[in-house]
Amino acid sequence: MSRSSDRTVRDRLGVVPDAGAWCVIGRIPQPPADVHQAAGAGPLRPAFLRPLGILGAVLVAPLMPIALLFSLLASGEQALQRLLSTKEERDRGRAEDLTIDRRDKAVVEQGLDATFDGDWDKAAGQFLLRWYGHSSHHQRFVALTGNRIVLAAPPKRVSVRREDRMRVVAEIPAGTAVVEDPLPEYGNRKLRVRFTDGSWLMLTTEEQRSDIHMHLLRRSRT
Repeated sequence: MSRSSDRTVRDRLGVVPDAGAWCVIGRIPQPPADVHQAAGAGPLRPAFLRPLGILGAVLVAPLMPIALLFSLLASGEQALQRLLSTKEERDRGRAEDLTIDRRDKAVVEQGLDATFDGDWDKAAGQFLLRWYGHSSHHQRFVALTGNRIVLAAPPKRVSVRREDRMRVVAEIPAGTAVVEDPLPEYGNRKLRVRFTDGSWLMLTTEEQRSDIHMHLLRRSRT
Protein backbone atom coordinates (compact mmCIF):
# COMPACT_ATOMS: atom_id res chain seq x y z
CA MET A 1 0.00 0.00 0.00
CA SER A 2 1.39 3.43 -0.95
CA ARG A 3 2.12 6.07 1.66
CA SER A 4 -0.75 8.23 0.41
CA SER A 5 -3.18 5.28 0.61
CA ASP A 6 -1.89 4.41 4.08
CA ARG A 7 -2.43 8.00 5.19
CA THR A 8 -5.96 8.03 3.73
CA VAL A 9 -6.83 4.84 5.61
CA ARG A 10 -5.49 6.26 8.88
CA ASP A 11 -7.35 9.55 8.42
CA ARG A 12 -10.65 8.09 7.18
CA LEU A 13 -10.86 4.92 9.23
CA GLY A 14 -8.83 5.74 12.29
CA VAL A 15 -6.79 2.53 12.04
CA VAL A 16 -3.14 1.82 11.27
CA PRO A 17 -3.28 -1.10 8.82
CA ASP A 18 -0.67 -3.81 8.47
CA ALA A 19 -1.94 -4.25 4.90
CA GLY A 20 -4.97 -3.33 2.84
CA ALA A 21 -6.54 -3.79 -0.59
CA TRP A 22 -9.72 -3.03 -2.50
CA CYS A 23 -11.72 -6.19 -3.09
CA VAL A 24 -14.98 -7.38 -4.59
CA ILE A 25 -17.05 -10.39 -3.64
CA GLY A 26 -18.63 -12.78 -6.10
CA ARG A 27 -22.30 -13.01 -6.91
CA ILE A 28 -24.25 -13.80 -3.75
CA PRO A 29 -26.50 -16.85 -4.31
CA GLN A 30 -30.17 -16.62 -3.44
CA PRO A 31 -30.56 -17.84 0.17
CA PRO A 32 -33.64 -19.71 1.45
CA ALA A 33 -36.48 -17.24 2.02
CA ASP A 34 -36.72 -17.90 5.76
CA VAL A 35 -32.97 -17.48 6.26
CA HIS A 36 -32.98 -14.24 4.30
CA GLN A 37 -35.97 -12.92 6.24
CA ALA A 38 -34.42 -13.83 9.60
CA ALA A 39 -31.31 -11.84 8.67
CA GLY A 40 -33.36 -8.73 7.89
CA ALA A 41 -34.04 -9.38 4.18
CA GLY A 42 -31.21 -7.06 3.18
CA PRO A 43 -30.07 -6.50 -0.42
CA LEU A 44 -28.05 -9.24 -2.10
CA ARG A 45 -26.69 -7.10 -4.93
CA PRO A 46 -24.80 -3.80 -5.06
CA ALA A 47 -26.67 -0.66 -6.03
CA PHE A 48 -26.81 0.55 -9.61
CA LEU A 49 -24.50 3.38 -10.59
CA ARG A 50 -25.70 6.83 -9.71
CA PRO A 51 -26.59 9.23 -12.57
CA LEU A 52 -23.11 10.78 -12.41
CA GLY A 53 -21.56 7.35 -12.94
CA ILE A 54 -23.94 6.62 -15.80
CA LEU A 55 -23.10 10.00 -17.37
CA GLY A 56 -19.41 9.13 -17.14
CA ALA A 57 -20.04 5.85 -18.91
CA VAL A 58 -22.00 7.66 -21.65
CA LEU A 59 -19.18 10.16 -22.14
CA VAL A 60 -16.59 7.40 -22.35
CA ALA A 61 -18.63 5.22 -24.73
CA PRO A 62 -17.73 7.18 -27.93
CA LEU A 63 -14.07 6.56 -27.14
CA MET A 64 -14.51 2.78 -27.01
CA PRO A 65 -13.98 2.19 -30.77
CA ILE A 66 -10.70 4.09 -30.51
CA ALA A 67 -9.70 2.07 -27.46
CA LEU A 68 -10.63 -1.13 -29.31
CA LEU A 69 -8.47 -0.07 -32.27
CA PHE A 70 -5.48 0.57 -30.03
CA SER A 71 -6.10 -2.80 -28.34
CA LEU A 72 -6.10 -4.57 -31.71
CA LEU A 73 -2.93 -2.76 -32.76
CA ALA A 74 -1.28 -3.72 -29.49
CA SER A 75 -2.32 -7.35 -29.96
CA GLY A 76 -0.88 -7.32 -33.47
CA GLU A 77 2.36 -5.85 -32.19
CA GLN A 78 2.58 -8.51 -29.48
CA ALA A 79 1.99 -11.23 -32.07
CA LEU A 80 4.78 -9.79 -34.25
CA GLN A 81 7.09 -9.63 -31.27
CA ARG A 82 6.40 -13.28 -30.54
CA LEU A 83 7.28 -14.19 -34.12
CA LEU A 84 10.55 -12.25 -33.88
CA SER A 85 11.40 -13.33 -30.35
CA THR A 86 14.20 -15.72 -29.52
CA LYS A 87 13.59 -19.36 -28.63
CA GLU A 88 14.40 -18.56 -25.01
CA GLU A 89 11.76 -15.82 -24.93
CA ARG A 90 9.18 -18.08 -26.57
CA ASP A 91 9.91 -20.83 -24.05
CA ARG A 92 9.51 -18.34 -21.22
CA GLY A 93 6.20 -17.16 -22.65
CA ARG A 94 4.92 -20.73 -22.93
CA ALA A 95 5.98 -21.39 -19.33
CA GLU A 96 4.07 -18.31 -18.17
CA ASP A 97 0.97 -19.44 -20.09
CA LEU A 98 1.26 -22.89 -18.52
CA THR A 99 1.49 -21.35 -15.05
CA ILE A 100 -1.66 -19.31 -15.70
CA ASP A 101 -3.47 -22.43 -16.93
CA ARG A 102 -2.44 -24.33 -13.80
CA ARG A 103 -3.56 -21.47 -11.59
CA ASP A 104 -6.95 -21.25 -13.29
CA LYS A 105 -7.36 -25.03 -13.01
CA ALA A 106 -6.48 -24.88 -9.29
CA VAL A 107 -9.12 -22.17 -8.75
CA VAL A 108 -11.82 -24.45 -10.15
CA GLU A 109 -10.57 -27.65 -8.51
CA GLN A 110 -10.39 -26.04 -5.05
CA GLY A 111 -13.75 -24.29 -5.41
CA LEU A 112 -12.16 -20.86 -5.20
CA ASP A 113 -14.56 -19.58 -7.85
CA ALA A 114 -17.43 -19.93 -5.35
CA THR A 115 -18.54 -16.94 -3.28
CA PHE A 116 -18.68 -18.87 0.00
CA ASP A 117 -18.79 -22.38 1.45
CA GLY A 118 -22.57 -22.62 1.02
CA ASP A 119 -23.78 -22.97 4.61
CA TRP A 120 -26.06 -20.02 5.38
CA ASP A 121 -26.25 -20.91 9.08
CA LYS A 122 -22.52 -20.56 9.70
CA ALA A 123 -20.53 -17.36 10.27
CA ALA A 124 -19.58 -16.70 6.64
CA GLY A 125 -23.13 -17.17 5.38
CA GLN A 126 -24.56 -14.92 8.08
CA PHE A 127 -21.94 -12.26 7.33
CA LEU A 128 -22.70 -12.52 3.62
CA LEU A 129 -26.43 -11.96 4.20
CA ARG A 130 -25.63 -8.51 5.59
CA TRP A 131 -22.88 -7.62 3.11
CA TYR A 132 -24.77 -5.02 1.06
CA GLY A 133 -26.87 -3.96 4.03
CA HIS A 134 -23.69 -2.39 5.42
CA SER A 135 -23.02 -0.53 2.16
CA SER A 136 -24.51 -0.70 -1.33
CA HIS A 137 -21.08 -0.02 -2.88
CA HIS A 138 -19.75 -2.91 -4.95
CA GLN A 139 -16.25 -2.84 -3.46
CA ARG A 140 -14.74 -3.17 0.01
CA PHE A 141 -11.43 -1.90 1.26
CA VAL A 142 -10.16 -4.74 3.44
CA ALA A 143 -7.64 -3.67 6.08
CA LEU A 144 -5.70 -6.03 8.30
CA THR A 145 -4.88 -4.31 11.55
CA GLY A 146 -3.59 -6.25 14.51
CA ASN A 147 -5.84 -9.30 14.70
CA ARG A 148 -8.90 -7.52 13.30
CA ILE A 149 -10.25 -7.49 9.78
CA VAL A 150 -11.77 -4.10 9.00
CA LEU A 151 -14.00 -3.58 5.95
CA ALA A 152 -14.60 -0.08 4.62
CA ALA A 153 -16.60 1.41 1.76
CA PRO A 154 -18.59 4.49 0.83
CA PRO A 155 -22.07 4.22 2.41
CA LYS A 156 -23.59 4.19 -1.07
CA ARG A 157 -22.25 3.20 -4.46
CA VAL A 158 -20.09 5.84 -6.11
CA SER A 159 -18.13 5.98 -9.34
CA VAL A 160 -15.37 8.37 -8.18
CA ARG A 161 -13.53 9.37 -4.99
CA ARG A 162 -14.23 6.14 -3.17
CA GLU A 163 -11.27 6.62 -0.77
CA ASP A 164 -12.47 10.07 0.25
CA ARG A 165 -15.95 8.76 1.07
CA MET A 166 -15.20 5.42 2.67
CA ARG A 167 -15.93 4.59 6.30
CA VAL A 168 -15.87 1.42 8.35
CA VAL A 169 -18.92 -0.65 7.39
CA ALA A 170 -18.08 -3.93 9.12
CA GLU A 171 -15.46 -5.45 11.36
CA ILE A 172 -14.53 -9.05 12.08
CA PRO A 173 -13.19 -9.24 15.65
CA ALA A 174 -9.94 -10.83 16.72
CA GLY A 175 -10.08 -14.61 16.94
CA THR A 176 -13.15 -14.90 14.72
CA ALA A 177 -11.54 -15.22 11.28
CA VAL A 178 -8.28 -14.99 9.37
CA VAL A 179 -7.42 -13.88 5.83
CA GLU A 180 -5.53 -16.43 3.73
CA ASP A 181 -3.93 -16.55 0.29
CA PRO A 182 -5.35 -19.86 -1.00
CA LEU A 183 -2.87 -20.03 -3.90
CA PRO A 184 0.45 -18.73 -2.54
CA GLU A 185 2.42 -20.59 -5.21
CA TYR A 186 0.83 -18.48 -7.96
CA GLY A 187 0.48 -14.79 -8.60
CA ASN A 188 -3.26 -14.41 -8.06
CA ARG A 189 -6.06 -12.09 -6.90
CA LYS A 190 -7.87 -14.48 -4.58
CA LEU A 191 -8.19 -14.05 -0.81
CA ARG A 192 -10.11 -16.32 1.53
CA VAL A 193 -11.66 -15.11 4.79
CA ARG A 194 -11.84 -18.26 6.91
CA PHE A 195 -13.96 -18.22 10.06
CA THR A 196 -13.25 -20.36 13.12
CA ASP A 197 -16.31 -22.53 12.45
CA GLY A 198 -14.76 -23.61 9.13
CA SER A 199 -16.95 -21.44 6.90
CA TRP A 200 -15.34 -19.04 4.43
CA LEU A 201 -15.81 -16.17 1.97
CA MET A 202 -13.84 -15.60 -1.21
CA LEU A 203 -12.68 -12.11 -2.19
CA THR A 204 -11.01 -10.92 -5.38
CA THR A 205 -8.50 -8.08 -5.15
CA GLU A 206 -8.15 -5.38 -7.76
CA GLU A 207 -4.45 -6.06 -8.12
CA GLN A 208 -2.51 -9.23 -8.72
CA ARG A 209 -0.35 -9.90 -5.65
CA SER A 210 -1.99 -7.09 -3.70
CA ASP A 211 -0.58 -5.49 -0.58
CA ILE A 212 -2.40 -8.13 1.47
CA HIS A 213 -0.92 -10.96 -0.61
CA MET A 214 2.57 -9.59 -0.07
CA HIS A 215 1.93 -9.10 3.66
CA LEU A 216 0.78 -12.72 4.01
CA LEU A 217 3.82 -13.90 2.06
CA ARG A 218 6.22 -11.97 4.28
CA ARG A 219 4.51 -13.27 7.40
CA SER A 220 4.76 -16.88 6.18
CA ARG A 221 8.53 -16.50 5.85
CA THR A 222 9.09 -15.29 9.42
